[in-house]
Amino acid sequence: MGRGVGRRRGGVPQGAGERKVVSKRAAIDAAHWLRLAAAPTFAIMALLTAAFGGSADALCSATGASLLGGMVPMYLLMTAFHAAPWLKLIGSHARTSQVGKNPA
Repeated sequence: MGRGVGRRRGGVPQGAGERKVVSKRAAIDAAHWLRLAAAPTFAIMALLTAAFGGSADALCSATGASLLGGMVPMYLLMTAFHAAPWLKLIGSHARTSQVGKNPA
């Protein structure tokens, strides 16, 4: 091994590992919320584009070529593709709410 390996270990202050764990947990939490934010964001973009007559449709080369041409269908498809975290969240809440109930 090289000379620097032993020197780097000795220079790590106490508590640095704890900060690393906290920052890793914060990154995981941020990623979780970011995944949940994707579907509603795309749905809102689809609604706004439909309501205000998306001028970006003119920029799409596929406009008029298929039923999926244009920005509104694209945003709706992106909403559907990013709905999995919401479905998991709803499913987990449904399972936990059924655990406490007695069958009739």
